[in-house]
Amino acid sequence: MTADQLATKVTDLLAPQVLVIAMPPAVGLIAQGWAGAVWGLLASVLCGGVPAAVIAAGVRSGRLDSHHIVDRARRTGPLLAAVAAVLAALVLLVVLGAPRLLVATVTAMLVALAVTVPITLRWKISFHAAVSAGTVVVLAHVLPPVPTLLAGAAVVALVCWARVRLTHHTPGQVLAGALAGTLTTWATLAAFGVT
Repeated sequence: MTADQLATKVTDLLAPQVLVIAMPPAVGLIAQGWAGAVWGLLASVLCGGVPAAVIAAGVRSGRLDSHHIVDRARRTGPLLAAVAAVLAALVLLVVLGAPRLLVATVTAMLVALAVTVPITLRWKISFHAAVSAGTVVVLAHVLPPVPTLLAGAAVVALVCWARVRLTHHTPGQVLAGALAGTLTTWATLAAFGVT
């Protein structure tokens, strides 16, 4: 396997849509068993499934270059759909009485979008890096923190390398994404008192 092939596989396997769909049910299951997984599934359908469907429709129609939306100018519509979907998920989870950790996790997604969406309108911050870093922070709250953070840092570094290797981002853009994902997620979980 060549370096470019590996970078493509990493980019696809750890894409924001994949992580946002897979993470909430996994976190719910680890934290609160099957009931938590069901809450997490609801969150993943709205937070990840809806934006993924919007992006897939855009790719099929030719309006978007790929599910990674490499062309920054084309990100606005799908990102607004993502914000609306995450906001709807948050309202629904709060109204239905979802567990605090999942409400905090979805709130962290919304906060991360509130930071990264305005940036990407002017500069192509890496959503791959932001979402992978935020995912690590959430997982460190439900798994043993030190090994999770160490393994997670290696995975985030791999994601950053892949995005730069494929020339979809500069080192500064992936670093900014990783920092934005880490800091917004950590601050949101801390504000919720999730430890």
